[in-house]
Amino acid sequence: MVRVLVLYNTPADPEAFDRYYNEIHIPLARQLPGLLRYTVSRNLAALGGDAKYYLIAELDFASPEAVRAAFGSPAGRETAADVPKFATGGSSLMTYEVAEA
Repeated sequence: MVRVLVLYNTPADPEAFDRYYNEIHIPLARQLPGLLRYTVSRNLAALGGDAKYYLIAELDFASPEAVRAAFGSPAGRETAADVPKFATGGSSLMTYEVAEA
């Protein structure tokens, strides 16, 4: 399995971020072809120091090819283009293979 991890920095207006993310962005992202699982982590707390991120999203796909196909699709392009509309604090995106330990 391959995971796409999106780390959202603290936005200028957290309430507006949450509203937009829940009402607009999540429904867009759920349309990604091949999406197996979509989880969102909120209320982050660092185990030492300050929490740098406001929200973390994890999107799981079967393979790297599935990720490329999803984000190359019209839904993927629309989802990616939507991020600057609400992520005023910026965001980071990475992908990696998930393996059982």
